[in-house]
Amino acid sequence: MIKLEHVSKTYSAGIPALNDINLEITEGEFVFIVGDSGSGKSTLIKLLLKELEPSEGVITVDGKKLHTIRRRHIPKFRRNLGVVFQDFRLLKDRNVYDNVAFAQRVIGAPVRESRRKVPAILSTVGLAAKYKSYPKQLSGGEQQRVAIARALINQPKILLADEPTGNLDANNAWEIMKLLEEINARGTTVVVVTHNMEIVKAMNKRVITVQKGIIVSDEKGDDDEI
Repeated sequence: MIKLEHVSKTYSAGIPALNDINLEITEGEFVFIVGDSGSGKSTLIKLLLKELEPSEGVITVDGKKLHTIRRRHIPKFRRNLGVVFQDFRLLKDRNVYDNVAFAQRVIGAPVRESRRKVPAILSTVGLAAKYKSYPKQLSGGEQQRVAIARALINQPKILLADEPTGNLDANNAWEIMKLLEEINARGTTVVVVTHNMEIVKAMNKRVITVQKGIIVSDEKGDDDEI
């Protein structure tokens, strides 16, 4: 599902953010990417989204070599990727339903399809009763659930979560991680960038550790079947 072959990324200052990364993530995996601040984790996510171009190497996502995708086709490519960030990025002037439906509007989905899919996905994330609420009326955990619903509404094959629990207390953080585990169990490949080692250890999944732009360890969890 995701493959990096000898991928490096150097910013203008000449310091490598990623250095000769080789990595393979198969369909249906749940993978944590961990490392200190500045280790290259967020750069990796941006490369997978084609927000950045690698300085060297080849990146393949869902069978597509990213360097062959033309600029005008990038939005279509990203439809297969759900993305969740630490800061939720919700539209403050729209209610829960409209925040999630917005992702459907972006791809030109019919309104009747949204009317069917939005309530279903809100039910999946446990927010069916809050569809009329606005972000300011929700807790941090609930706002992140809305962000996850929005990321999933177009049924992406891959969900990328960049520090999804960074702004949450321990209780909410654990609930969000269990939700991501449920989503993974339904077949979505999940990649989570985090510094929360307590959750990483408890979840017992594959853990890739990045330090100074280099993968220093890649360990399978006890419950991984691969």
